[in-house]
Amino acid sequence: MKAAVCRQFGSPLIIEDVAIAEPNAGEVKVKLAACAICHSDILFADGGWGGDLPAIYGHEASGIVEATGDGIRNIQPGDHVVVSLVRSCGQCSCCAQGYHGSCLETFALDEKTPLTASNGSPIMHGLRTAAFAEYVVVEASQVVAIAKDISFDVACLLACGVITGFGAVKNSAKVRPGASVAIIGTGGVGLNTVQGAALSGAATIIAIDVSDTKIEAAKLFGATHGLDAKSENVAQAVKDLTGGYGADYVFVTVGAKQAFDQAPSLVARGGKIILVGMPATGVISEIDPGTIANDCISIIGSKMGASNTHVDIPDLVALYKQGKLKLDELITARYPLERINEAIAAVKRGEALRNIIVF
Repeated sequence: MKAAVCRQFGSPLIIEDVAIAEPNAGEVKVKLAACAICHSDILFADGGWGGDLPAIYGHEASGIVEATGDGIRNIQPGDHVVVSLVRSCGQCSCCAQGYHGSCLETFALDEKTPLTASNGSPIMHGLRTAAFAEYVVVEASQVVAIAKDISFDVACLLACGVITGFGAVKNSAKVRPGASVAIIGTGGVGLNTVQGAALSGAATIIAIDVSDTKIEAAKLFGATHGLDAKSENVAQAVKDLTGGYGADYVFVTVGAKQAFDQAPSLVARGGKIILVGMPATGVISEIDPGTIANDCISIIGSKMGASNTHVDIPDLVALYKQGKLKLDELITARYPLERINEAIAAVKRGEALRNIIVF
């Protein structure tokens, strides 16, 4: 199969022939139709999180099941599916609390990659998915069946960007109707945080970004106000928009240090800061613990929107079919695998909400 392989951090991905193993017990092989490009893929490929090379990244995918290993009952060849990085046992202490993305179990695919180069050497199974390729082999919990009338380019968005942003609102923060919400960063994840807040009934939704284009996009997704972090005093503006109190919920959806540092200045007493974006390894943000304690501020981590993909993805599909969830509007452009480096470059330049690789 063809795959985009990272052989050196920070260098263009290389399209080459790669072999993929057949699925073992509890695993599923999927012929991919689409894979979105997430900032996490780019951060990994640039070396922000380290790891072994060569590797194949990509984790926001959809396609058709080609084969299943023994013990698979709920997925069959021919099913249309969303493929995510969320690999969960459903029984450990994290899964029992609803944190499926932080599952404690070690799976066979965690210990041995299904991918090999033409010379037989192993290729790392990046982000547990390796979806910048024509096929993937993943653990069964990573695959969620969807209706066949949902287009693959739209469906792949549900694997990460949508569940991460929407789930941060619904599952992690549990935003209450009438609340005030500030979202730092309105890229793919941030826009889904915006529309999650809107569907939750938040009264004031403040989108904060350095891109005028992304701020305007946020308004289309439900933001009531937009702030340009380059030119405005954001902390004062948020207070002005919330009666002098600050926002009840502040979501940080980007992995930038300055965004994490800024969040405490935007939150109201008794409010919540939800950390959604993932920074590079080694990025440290400092807080004033006395203020956090005195003002009864909660800081919440939210990985993959604390989503149970087998519940949340079907719910999101239903909202999309009802016309309540915007998905088509998230797609900026579609590229073949051979042009993946162009697609990544456009994302890095801030020109895209979500670029899609189509197979």
